[in-house]
Amino acid sequence: MRSVLTLEFTIEPFVEGNPGPHVLEAVAAAEAFGVTVDFGPFGSTCEVPVARAGEVAQAIITAAFTHGATYVSLAADRGRDDGADDGADDDPDRGEAAT
Repeated sequence: MRSVLTLEFTIEPFVEGNPGPHVLEAVAAAEAFGVTVDFGPFGSTCEVPVARAGEVAQAIITAAFTHGATYVSLAADRGRDDGADDGADDDPDRGEAAT
C-alpha cells in the first residue's frame, strides 16, 4: 500500500495564462507543507503523505476561497503499488476471465 496520496485540484475562475491569487495562494499553501506542486493548465497535482493529506487539502481549499475562488474541485488518489495484485484483473464484470 502506498504511503502517499496524489491530490489533484482545479480552482475557478480559470483565466488562461493568468492564474490569479486564488490559484497562486492555494499552490503556496500546499507548498508550505514541503510538497512540490505540478502546476498544469487544467489542474494541479501534488503527492502528500497519507497522514498529512487532510491538512494539505484543507489548506488548499481555504486559501483558494479566501483569495476569491468560486469553485474548487479536489480529488485524492492512492494509486496502486507496482506489482500489487488487488484482484482487479480477475473481476468477471470487467470482461476479463478469472483464473
